[in-house]
Amino acid sequence: MKKTGDIWEIVAIEYLQKHEYHIRDTNFKFGRFGEIDLIAERDGRVFFIEVKYRSHLWYGHPEEAIIPRKLHKCLKTMQYYCKKNNIDLENIQFDVLAIVKQQTSHRISHYRNIEL
Repeated sequence: MKKTGDIWEIVAIEYLQKHEYHIRDTNFKFGRFGEIDLIAERDGRVFFIEVKYRSHLWYGHPEEAIIPRKLHKCLKTMQYYCKKNNIDLENIQFDVLAIVKQQTSHRISHYRNIEL
């Protein structure tokens, strides 16, 4: 059986594909710096996407989990991925997909081009 995070990453992939993104990589890890959930491409631009899910809002909205330490780790991982794959740093973007479970479905909020 899939972990909860895996299921919602699949939902995020379907959302991105519906919006004409091509998925390049999933769960890309860079040592102790953590991982990037999804790496996608559209119109020649590379998108590094963090997926956050909440089944309820008792502890806040999913996007509130993107704290400065997490952003720093994402930046290091993105830089490594770009170096490894010869991608121009001027041609990348960091996005967050926040998914909240609702009674019969879910709601996705797409936060684009977040400052790191």
